[in-house]
Amino acid sequence: MSRLRRRCERRLKDIPVPNPFDLDVFSATLAAHRGRPLTLQPMPGLSAGAPCGLWISVPTADYVFYDPETSRLHAEHIVLHELSHMISGHTTGIDAGPEVSDGAVGRLAPDLDPRTIDTILGRASYTTAQEREAETLASLIRARSTPGPATGRQPRDTLGRVADVLNFPT
Repeated sequence: MSRLRRRCERRLKDIPVPNPFDLDVFSATLAAHRGRPLTLQPMPGLSAGAPCGLWISVPTADYVFYDPETSRLHAEHIVLHELSHMISGHTTGIDAGPEVSDGAVGRLAPDLDPRTIDTILGRASYTTAQEREAETLASLIRARSTPGPATGRQPRDTLGRVADVLNFPT
């Protein structure tokens, strides 16, 4: 585990993490670092029979789809997990499954020619080394900064953080 953490820390060495954390700023920084556009796209119902997050890479851009029908922090973590696959250079070894490859691409990105897709990585489980690495890296990214405002406030105590995770209005 310590080897994995050190590897993930090295991957983050040249990528600044905003403090307080802002997913849009971090995504723009990563897009600039990679030299290609990055689109984050909420997709309600994505996790119904499919991964709750999905990275689709084409020769000129990256697309991350995530299920927004969860708490803000969980949706953010889903996106960070997919971004961590990018940072780690993962391109093979993860099968998004037939739910994704057999028609979901057309639903997710109707203007995207499926023949141009270089990579589809779906967040469905943590059974592979790549999934463990992406999960660890996503957690490290978030741990490098303080939480950004949650619905206009920053959680000040444990109860506030729990309410934010559960998407409970305060």
